Amino acid sequence: MKFYLEVYGCTANKSDASLIKGVLRENNHISVKKIDEADVIIILTCTVINTTEQRMLSRLKFLKKTNKKVIVSGCMASIQTDLIKSVLPDARIIPAQYCYQILDVINGKKIDYIYKNKTSFSKQYDDIIAPISISEGCEFSCTYCITSIARGKLVSYPINDITKNIYCAIEQNCKEIQLTAQDTSSYGLDIGLNLGDLLKKVNRINGEFRIRIGMMNPYTCLKNIDSILYGFKDIKIYKFLHIPVQSGSNEILEKMNRKYNVDDFLSIVNKFRKYYQDITISTDIIVGFPTENNFQFQNTIDLLNKVKPDITNITRYSARPFTKAKTMKGRVKTELVKARSKILTELCEDISKQKNKKYIGKNFIALITEEGKNNTFMGRIENYKPIIIKEKVELGKFIPVKVEEAASTYLVGSII
Repeated sequence: MKFYLEVYGCTANKSDASLIKGVLRENNHISVKKIDEADVIIILTCTVINTTEQRMLSRLKFLKKTNKKVIVSGCMASIQTDLIKSVLPDARIIPAQYCYQILDVINGKKIDYIYKNKTSFSKQYDDIIAPISISEGCEFSCTYCITSIARGKLVSYPINDITKNIYCAIEQNCKEIQLTAQDTSSYGLDIGLNLGDLLKKVNRINGEFRIRIGMMNPYTCLKNIDSILYGFKDIKIYKFLHIPVQSGSNEILEKMNRKYNVDDFLSIVNKFRKYYQDITISTDIIVGFPTENNFQFQNTIDLLNKVKPDITNITRYSARPFTKAKTMKGRVKTELVKARSKILTELCEDISKQKNKKYIGKNFIALITEEGKNNTFMGRIENYKPIIIKEKVELGKFIPVKVEEAASTYLVGSII
């Protein structure tokens, strides 16, 4: 049987995709790159905000027209089955937590909903980048988040199983390992371990590769920050910290149920910068959360000006079904949210560009990860900043580069 796989959303979905491909290929099913060549279509969906949900529904409507068998997984399949069926009645649905049962679904069997450790299944990577899940679910219930509802409570995978998955990826010539979770710094809270424990073991793996640590919640990061800081020491770990603050207002953070305050966030950033001077700081902001007033919005502006993160992902608040925030009073007018989003976008682009300009003239080692536009190549330097190389280079190679130009989202360099 030939299958076509589409993946949307976060790195966790990409990790699930490698599992699905591994299970199917192990059973002699063939992956194809064109829909018209496939016997079955598998789509891993995302529903993090309303615009993404609408995009998914539009895609499902398109897939319906193919008259092929369609299997839907990802977060929509975990929590919005009725919505999926409303546009694709014949869809076969497999919740994200049980994607390893893909073979049974293809064969027309019912899902038994018996949870199994995803790290125990075969994985197939078609790229030099390997997304590897270290846990499923989340310990917390942020009032705006549908993902934590879709993915369920935290289940951390055994360290030995995670390292086996990394060895598997390296054997498949992967060079960048992306350790992913809904909150990587929650790792181990349910099994008496922490992220630092995992990194100690991972750092012992031999080979020439890099590791990117995924998003951390400031609350859980602060719990084990010394262990995590130590785990970042190894040269294999990208000096990159994705630490979403979401708002510069403590009042808004409390309404979000984030369980930390602005000073906690600042403490984490300062500690990482103390130990790793050139670390790339990436954060997230939700603008227009219910009741956000001008003073609270200004708090966010002030925080961004103080921290000057290298990357800021700005999202307009989107009310999601089944979340507490959806029923909150004090909705911010759409026009005002758009205006605030524009202000933040311009501010953060300027901050990012000024930060990147400081890299001009400096030398680094870049791992070449993908082909770019117009015969260019893209790599990642030691702190995960993307760098565009115009010379022809081989994917997966580590090369010395010199930064010559800087934009707000990337650097431009040449081979030394």
